[in-house]
Amino acid sequence: MEKKPVILVADEEKQHADLLEELFGDTIRIVWASSAGQAAACLRKEPVSLVFCDLNLADGADGFSLLETVKSRRSGIPVIITTVSSSIDACKQAMRRGAWDFLVKPVPAEQLGRLVRQVLPETVSAKVHEDFTYHGVRSRSPVMQSVFRILRRVSPTDLSILIEGESGTGKELTARAIHENSQRKGQPFYPLNCAGLAETLLESELFGHVKGAFTGALADRGGLFQLADGGTLFLDEIGDMPLPMQAKLLRVLEDGVVRPVGGSHSVVVDVRIISATNHDLAGLVEAKKFRQDLYFRIKEAAVVLPPLRKRPQDIPELFGYFLKEACEDTGRDIHLITEPAMRALMGHPWPGNIRQLRNVVRTMVVMCEKDTLDLQDLPPEISRIKQLGAAAEAPVAGAGLLDEMAGRSLQDVEREHIRRTLQMTENNRAEAARILQIGERTLYRKIKEYDL
Repeated sequence: MEKKPVILVADEEKQHADLLEELFGDTIRIVWASSAGQAAACLRKEPVSLVFCDLNLADGADGFSLLETVKSRRSGIPVIITTVSSSIDACKQAMRRGAWDFLVKPVPAEQLGRLVRQVLPETVSAKVHEDFTYHGVRSRSPVMQSVFRILRRVSPTDLSILIEGESGTGKELTARAIHENSQRKGQPFYPLNCAGLAETLLESELFGHVKGAFTGALADRGGLFQLADGGTLFLDEIGDMPLPMQAKLLRVLEDGVVRPVGGSHSVVVDVRIISATNHDLAGLVEAKKFRQDLYFRIKEAAVVLPPLRKRPQDIPELFGYFLKEACEDTGRDIHLITEPAMRALMGHPWPGNIRQLRNVVRTMVVMCEKDTLDLQDLPPEISRIKQLGAAAEAPVAGAGLLDEMAGRSLQDVEREHIRRTLQMTENNRAEAARILQIGERTLYRKIKEYDL
């Protein structure tokens, strides 16, 4: 009889242990320890697969000491730190010491279940998108799954996040997704594009102004920091912010206090900052065009969004999503696209990334005269004969796989599928297991069986 995986819950209170027992009692054995001593004894005796550890334990020990014990004795076990305080410093310290995640109690049952499904996918099956979702943010590519893992960890915190990526990669959508998956969900979310705004206008937009502060200031006006109080402020293209304004922004981020332009009274605000840029901010810091102290302040956590050309396997799903959206907006009823047209889309380099794909789909829907999109509906920059020829000859992720596998045994098909997935993930077995939706141990067994 196969033994159940063991989850160790080290906590003075038994609430989370009981909740996990209720959620997974049939498939996982839950062991509760109220002290670090009891937890250490359990680690010696039990085949623990996952540890939930509170920062304050019954014998006066802190959760970080138990985290270090786990990492020194059985480094492969994921440790999730829990606490009643939403301290940013504690969260940073936990991540630096190797914690898998940091949670603020009370943790909802849905979130607990989601985490267990992520860490122990072999025991409790889960779909890729169950744990981090937002309107328009979707991907099955390995590189984006790595991004989602970061977002799952940082979204529930109050860390300032820097999103880097080329224009059109979905930075604002990602910022909204972070907000919608945070504790500030339901509170205001305000975006501001810092590019092209003069310093005086940018200062007024962020901090507000009083009547008569400058020509045209006919009445008092609250800034975005005040409007976003309790919520999230998204500063897009922060790399274009003038240096004097960077100093003023840093002071607000450090003190949590804003003073309207021309005003004499300050206002205390509670705002989470998410920034984005398509520049190399580290390079701008070296060139003295961006303040180093502000750079570190807005980059408590960082996310890099890959360009669409690095994730061509996402194009069919994104196309379907944008097609449905475009049909709803235009009143058209189009559901299909021919294979040559899809090949052309997947072979295109997409310099404008996801934004360009969305616009192309809308154009195709408007110009199409039938109920199926085809080559003639593609915009000129994609439908050039030379480019189509290159796209037809170039290998496309997944193209022709079914034809190639036809007539071969299921064992051969499985071996080839695993081989290609490992190749696509650059032999990252954990990532490959997630894509294949099997456990890592099962994948290791298959690799050995097929001599991969």
